[in-house]
Amino acid sequence: MYSDIVKKGVERSPHRSLFKAAGYTDEELTRPLIGVVSAKNEVIPGHVHLDKIAESVKAGIRMAGGTPVEFPAIGVCDGIAMGHVGMKYSLASRELIADSVESMTIAHGFDALVLIPNCDKIVPAMLMAAARLNKPAIVVSGGPMLSISYKGKYRDLNTTFEAIGAFKAGKIDEDEVLALENSACPTCGSCSGMFTANSMNCLSEVLGMALPGNGTVPAVYAERLRLAKETGMKIMELLEKDIKPRDIMTADAFYNALRVDMALGCSTNSMLHLPAIAAEAKVDVNLDMANEISSETPNLCHLAPAGEHHIQDLYAAGGVQAVMNELSKKNLIKTDLLTVTGKTVGENIKGKSVLDYEVIRPLDNPYSKTGGIAVLKGSMGELGVVKRSAVAKEMLQHKGPAKVFDSEDEAITAIYAGKIEKGDVVVIRYEGPKGGPGMREMLSPTSAICGMGLDKDVALITDGRFSGATRGAAIGHVCPEAVDGGPIAFVRDGDMIEIDIENCVLNLLVSEEELAKRREGWTPNEPKIKTGYLNRYRKLVSSAKYGAVMTDN
Repeated sequence: MYSDIVKKGVERSPHRSLFKAAGYTDEELTRPLIGVVSAKNEVIPGHVHLDKIAESVKAGIRMAGGTPVEFPAIGVCDGIAMGHVGMKYSLASRELIADSVESMTIAHGFDALVLIPNCDKIVPAMLMAAARLNKPAIVVSGGPMLSISYKGKYRDLNTTFEAIGAFKAGKIDEDEVLALENSACPTCGSCSGMFTANSMNCLSEVLGMALPGNGTVPAVYAERLRLAKETGMKIMELLEKDIKPRDIMTADAFYNALRVDMALGCSTNSMLHLPAIAAEAKVDVNLDMANEISSETPNLCHLAPAGEHHIQDLYAAGGVQAVMNELSKKNLIKTDLLTVTGKTVGENIKGKSVLDYEVIRPLDNPYSKTGGIAVLKGSMGELGVVKRSAVAKEMLQHKGPAKVFDSEDEAITAIYAGKIEKGDVVVIRYEGPKGGPGMREMLSPTSAICGMGLDKDVALITDGRFSGATRGAAIGHVCPEAVDGGPIAFVRDGDMIEIDIENCVLNLLVSEEELAKRREGWTPNEPKIKTGYLNRYRKLVSSAKYGAVMTDN
């Protein structure tokens, strides 16, 4: 056992004494040491209950003959961090989490890992660490929040953000804002739509790194605790068979992940996280693949924000495994891949039929013949990402004048002041990985636009990113980003911008001669933060094109 380096032989007597000081017995120290990484905290509603998940995991490990050793991971709540400087730390925390899991695992000689995340950056961070360490590992999340009905409509976090725009537009009063606030997030768990957290929890299933049900079993269901116990037992089997993350997270597994991503209509943030996880797994995932796969993958689900269904509906309809089974009917899924169940994808999805074709459309009657995400290219840049399934038909093709802002804060002020008009293309720059720094998620401006009823008339473009809860023609990840001198740095108010989501085109309609003039003598804006972690992050982070990962240069 790898853990023998901290517990076996006379030379390790001091090490054993420290374990015994923590309450471990001689018997426990003869067994494999299984690191249980819990992101439990009292900040994130998706994480407040992870202590219960961890206890169930540890029970499963003990039943199967291992010794669980729990340690924590941090987590940023994107919703609470939204719309202020705190959001700059959200994506950047992904690297901190991955690094801390690596540090704790190697320093203490764990034989294997059970990873317990739930929300946006924590899930991909733990998968990145698993791929990097390449020790037997498995993921079990805390599960999605329930959505409840208020005034005949099922609500979610996005409801509250859009309520701000509706209030600013005089459509609702403060009492209604409070009523929506009190109904939007009724239970613990990851926010109830197909936002980033649930996207990544579903894709962890597809990658083969979590047991079936991980992405959709609601947080408050007893089934979630049973799943955690099964996960604890399963890690001992993975250790015994020496099945490692890179045996599972192969190039074909990422192919499946992109395929199901398109069918489900996952968050655009998956286009940051899948390449980042793949890089740690030594697999090349480029975003050209995303459009290729999307072009032949039907979009089968319209989960919030794209539609009225929530994760609890996907669960009741058969979950991720049913979606994969549906896709397999036309050979759109690679089924011979190993998973943490010890079985292949094909064995896992056998008999997992769709139980509600209103929630998971059949292949011959999809919402669209192409996937839920589109990667755009053109004279505005080499990359822009949009959740196509959440865009109104009226905005799939759009041409309009730019309204340019050098920060999210400036854009929000203008939106709330009523300065954005029908037809405008709001451009928010210097919010990329380096320029932000931290590549803020911008649900506040998009929700304000939607709440004001302008989602069918106004587009947003940024070198930052948008929330998984965002709907509308919101195009993020534009790169090169402004601080690197990408075309977005030279857009001026009134410039015409062409958006053609159906044909994956994003153009700045300004001549090369004019752009050359604008580039003369140009220098980027000064960094907004020059101290602490974000200062180090901006110096080392890569382009969004490569997943905004930290480089070693």
